[in-house]
Amino acid sequence: MFEFHNQMIFPVHAVPAAGPWPVSAERLTVKTPDAETLQGIHIPADEPDPSKTVILGFGGNAWNGQDVAEYLHQVFPEHDVVVFHYRGYKPSTGSPSADRLTADAPLAYDEAVRRLKPKRIIGVGFSIGTGIAAQLSASRKLDGLVLVTPFDSLKAVAQGMFPWLPIGPFFGPDIEAAAPLGAGQVPVAIIAGERDEIVAPERTDALRRQVANLVFDKTIARAGHNDIYARSDFQEAMRAALETVVG
Repeated sequence: MFEFHNQMIFPVHAVPAAGPWPVSAERLTVKTPDAETLQGIHIPADEPDPSKTVILGFGGNAWNGQDVAEYLHQVFPEHDVVVFHYRGYKPSTGSPSADRLTADAPLAYDEAVRRLKPKRIIGVGFSIGTGIAAQLSASRKLDGLVLVTPFDSLKAVAQGMFPWLPIGPFFGPDIEAAAPLGAGQVPVAIIAGERDEIVAPERTDALRRQVANLVFDKTIARAGHNDIYARSDFQEAMRAALETVVG
């Protein structure tokens, strides 16, 4: 049951291959304390960014990291974007798990700071990446968080999807978003889908109630968990969210 749960949450077999490497992109590499290799991508801003803002992205559980970076660059072409492939998601090595991915996030942050020396870093998380970004805010200085289809607890999301299954004994480490955002003061933006069929609205509501510094909150009408990204009103909300969290 534990292995089934891990494969369901981190379906590395279902992650699509990335397309051609962007011309302007830079490859990033980080070694983990347990000798795995995390591969990342840096896509520079289209024009020099006087604000020296870096968007540090964390994708959903079946996203290719390069696709996340290219999407964020499309939405925020005026800023540098950094995204790492999760552990176990090719070309990164190792095996994914909740605790390993949250432990790897500070390594990605530190490499972005070392290479780019930004004035500010904004974490942007999608789906499961919202929990990873939230956890990162407890150990590293983020100047803002934009969370898309977020939840309070990954275990609670899984239990809601399978109410007949006793999730707890088999779940393993949780990805807890509510606790770090309730204790910290990082400005947080939440963007949700009205018809999200994966992260139930009550899970996002539970997170909203606990965020200490919620500065932007938008629900996209008639949007589901996966079809939200292609919508122009969602991309407008993303830009508005970024403007709000950076002040």
